[in-house]
Formats: sequence, C-alpha cells, structure tokens
Amino acid sequence: MKKVLIAAAVVAAGAAGYWVSQDRGASGEADLILASVPSDTPLFSAQLTPFPIKSYINSVSQNYQAYGDDMFAELEESEDTRAKFMLSLTQTYMESLESGEKFVSTFGLPEKMRSYFYTLGLLPVIKLEVEDPKAIWAVLDKAEKESGLTHEKKTVKGVEYRSYSMTDVGETETIDLLFAIADGILTVTFDSSFSQPETLETALALAPVANSLADSGILDDIMKTHGFSGDGIGYLNHQEIVRAITTKDGNQLARQLTAFAEQEGEDPFAIVRSNECHTELSSIAANWPRTVFGVNNLSISDTKSHMELETIVESKNQLVLDALSSMRGFIPDYVSQSNSSVFSMGLGIDLNELVPSLTAIWDDMLTPQYQCQVLQEMQGEMAGQSPAMLGMFTGMANGVKGIAASVIDYKFSDDQDNPALESVDAIISLSADNPSMLFNMVKPFAPELADIELKDNGEAIDLSYLLPLPSEFGVKPKMAVKGSHLVIFSGEAGEAKAEELAAETLKSNGLYTATVDYGKMLTPLVTLAELSGEPMPEELAMMKDYNMQLKMVLDINQQGIVFDSVVDNKTTPAGQ
Repeated sequence: MKKVLIAAAVVAAGAAGYWVSQDRGASGEADLILASVPSDTPLFSAQLTPFPIKSYINSVSQNYQAYGDDMFAELEESEDTRAKFMLSLTQTYMESLESGEKFVSTFGLPEKMRSYFYTLGLLPVIKLEVEDPKAIWAVLDKAEKESGLTHEKKTVKGVEYRSYSMTDVGETETIDLLFAIADGILTVTFDSSFSQPETLETALALAPVANSLADSGILDDIMKTHGFSGDGIGYLNHQEIVRAITTKDGNQLARQLTAFAEQEGEDPFAIVRSNECHTELSSIAANWPRTVFGVNNLSISDTKSHMELETIVESKNQLVLDALSSMRGFIPDYVSQSNSSVFSMGLGIDLNELVPSLTAIWDDMLTPQYQCQVLQEMQGEMAGQSPAMLGMFTGMANGVKGIAASVIDYKFSDDQDNPALESVDAIISLSADNPSMLFNMVKPFAPELADIELKDNGEAIDLSYLLPLPSEFGVKPKMAVKGSHLVIFSGEAGEAKAEELAAETLKSNGLYTATVDYGKMLTPLVTLAELSGEPMPEELAMMKDYNMQLKMVLDINQQGIVFDSVVDNKTTPAGQ
C-alpha cells in the first residue's frame, strides 16, 4: 500500500506541476472536450482560446537556460525505473525550454494551442492539442530507453493507448499512467484499481456524460460574476469535495474514495460520513463554494509577456467579508503603483479594527450549535481562546494603518580588491493617524532614541550614529515625519519617495502588496560575483539571466478573498 501512495504522490505532483505552470484562460464556448467533462469535477482549468505557446516560451526561455546539477540528484540516484522514466521526461522538458521553436517541435505542439486540466473524481486528466503525434511518441520512446520502463499497448473502443504501470507487480492496488492521441488531442490520464471501468472511457471522450460541464453553466457563471477575460478560467469546487468526503456515492470522487476504503478495509472519512456532518459541512461549503481563477489581461510576443491573473476564494458569508474588509489598511503608492524598485512590500492593517474584526469572525464560527463531532471538537478548541487577547498588544499601536518598505536601488563598488556596498536607495514607512505620538510613546523603551525630536514635516534626522555602518557603504539613513507617515530613508531616491509620501492621505486601500524585479535584484549580485574572481554560486548562476517582474496582491472584495498577481517577462537581446 505504501508503494501505491508513493506512486500516487508522484502522479499528483506531476499533474499539479502542469496545472500551476499553465496560464489559465477563460471562454464560455461549449466544445467537444467540455461536453466530456462531468459537471461534478472537483478541479478544472483550461485555455479555451488558442494560447501562443511558442511566443510565450521565447519570452521566458532565458529564465530557464540553466539549472543546478543537483536539481535531479534524488531521481538520478534512484534505481527505480519509474523514477528514471519521470527523470527523462523532466529533463527533456527543461532542455526544450531553450526556445519556443525547440519546445513546440520537441513535443509536436502547434504554435498556438488549447489545453485542459481537470479531474474525474480523484484521477487527473490532461488534454493538449498536438500537431505532430510522432514527436510525443519519440519523447516517450527516449524515456523508455533511458529508464528501462516499458509500456503495454491497449485498446478501448478502437482507441489505442500506452499504459505504464506506476506500481509494483503483485500489488493489489494499481495505478497506471496512460497516453493516447486521437483527433489531434493528446490525453494524459491515469487508471486505477479503485476507479470504475467507464472512467477511462470518459477520460478518452468515448462515453457520453449525462451532466457535462458544457451544459452546467458553471463557466458562464464564473465569467459573469468575476469578469474574467476570454483567455482563461478554472476553479476548485469546495462543495463537491465536501460531498465526496461526507457521502459514499454523492459524486464520482465519493464513489472512488468508497471503493478505495473497501479495498483497504478501513474508511478514513467514516468520522464525517454521518447525516449531521454532511448537512453541517455542506452548509459551510455553501458559504465558501469555490476557489476560482482566471486571466484578466494577457499580452504575449516573442520578446515579452504580460499576464494578470486573479484567484478568488468565493464567500457568501457577508459578516466575515465585512469584518475582513474593515481590517483593510493603507498601502502607499511607492508599493502599489511603482514598478521601478528592486523590491517593495506593504502590509495594510487598521489596528483599531483588527481585534473587533477578528472577534466578529470568531463569534460567527462559535455561534452554530454543531452536532458533527469534528465541528464540535473544533469549536471546543476555539472556545478556550479569544482574539480579544490581541488587544493587549495592539493598544499601544493605536491608529496604525500600515507598514511598508522598498529597496529602490543598490550598488556595489567596482573595486576588485575590496568590493563593497556603495549605495542603497530605500525607504521604510509606518502610516498612522498620529505618527509623532507613536514615536514618542516608543522612546522610553529605547534610550538611544531619547534625544531625537521629530517635528511634523520637519527636517530629517540623521540616524548614522545609531547604525554605525562603514563609511565606504555610502548608506546614511535618516528619519522624519512626513504627513501621516513616520519614514526612515536612505539615498536621493529614498528621500524623493518620502517627500511624495507626505502628500498621501490615509485611506483603506488594501491588505498586502509585494513587488519584485528579479533583473534589478540580481544584476548587482552577478557583477559582485564576477568582480570577486571566485566561482559564481550555483543558485545565482541559475538565475543570473532572469528578467522578470512580479507583483502579488491580497485583498477583499464583495465576492471573497482575492489574490492578484501580475507577471512580466522579457528577453534580453544577444550582446546586451
């Protein structure tokens, strides 16, 4: 059984890796593939409009030109043919990322393609449009030769496929990795001893689906509710997952888990498979029905790509949403709107509202009189604690709305004999209703600050004596109160950001934002490593050509908890 679980973990990791690596797209078009996807699938993700895979790989290829020698060390040391098979496939994939042309030719893909990922209960299914099936078979043949793992040819309803066993001979529970190509579509899926015979036929689109995703209206509802563009869509259905663990046959996943439990002689979900747990957990899931994700904006060429992705944990619990919204604090413009810094981070929390908001959420969770044992135990543990205790720590920070920081730029000297940090432009800010009062409250606890007098919008105070950095570092930190913000900054760019911040009024505009420019972060480090004359650290060598900007946002809206990300990739022309 242990070996079955290990094989399942490998399968799940590979499928999850594919899912995460895809740029999720959205479309309401009910095509033939959607008509073969059951509406009770717990997880779905697809690019329903042709995605320019060749141009996208070209725009990111420099980020994957090198990888560490030990990246595959564990798999290389394994004598297991299945591990070696996966190693060969992974290495072929990494090597193909050299260019978009090499990627599409290696796997026989069109320059623009549709792709799908979903699950039939527990078993994942991947579908890709392919242009040259021979290329796929060549990749698999190479993996077989390098690993010693062989396939078995099988046929179902006239469709031929390759089957690779992921479990040992003699195991009562089995998992097989399958590859099939029909009508220009590559299907990668799995067969197992705990799935129904018709599951494979459904995966290969050979069996009719009574209630399909195409007819369910789920995708249209997600697009209408969240305004996703036509480039991508996906979701994780919490209600189907709850139905699967609280019933024996409520959906396909429930039936698979039941069959698996019968094989093992023990049901790990028995404790929640009662009428009370089914009713109460279903009620909770109805308030948090899905996690949805999609593309808001997409622009791709051979030299650059821009993607704006949004993930929303949907909620219909207005009390919780209102409580979370009231906690939103202030994120300064130098974090939320700047794309010129090395790194920026802003945490917006209204500390005046933190304890009341958490208490409201806490009370809401303790209010129902649950009959389900698991939920009763959870409430019992929560009842012995209270977020009100946080008031003891937040009282002294009354009026704080947020904290932020940014490294705008930094530079190392070009002295080969003694390279050192030459300059840093940076800023740290604390935003509050009365920052001067907060600073004065802290002074008694930090004697070194006793002689510092800060005036609102007054001259900045030199902090060099508190931070005795070597003079060659060129870092001269200063402190000032600018409007509603206590700031510590260094360098001309840091001072400019501090002056701009003075004009920003406090407003509830977010919870968390972070940005990073890998090119600006790594270039000085690469230069320093080259000046040192020593071999460049492997981790730095792997990332030295990264030219990617990333922005991440956590916030609340009327639909739920929102995670936004913006990814920009650029290629650097040869010789630059």
